[in-house]
Amino acid sequence: MKKEKKKPRKDHIISTRISGDELQRLEMKSRSSNKSISDLLREALHAIAPPETSYPNS
Repeated sequence: MKKEKKKPRKDHIISTRISGDELQRLEMKSRSSNKSISDLLREALHAIAPPETSYPNS
């Protein structure tokens, strides 16, 4: 019997449900900006919650 290989765990993955209309808008923006949907969502997240330069308790 072959030993099953463990798949590497992917950290920091966010799953979200969006409507068909929202997906269509993201795809259109992705094509027009030449950016991936992941990059667009990352930019949107940074716009509403900029990355911290220092973290408490570190």
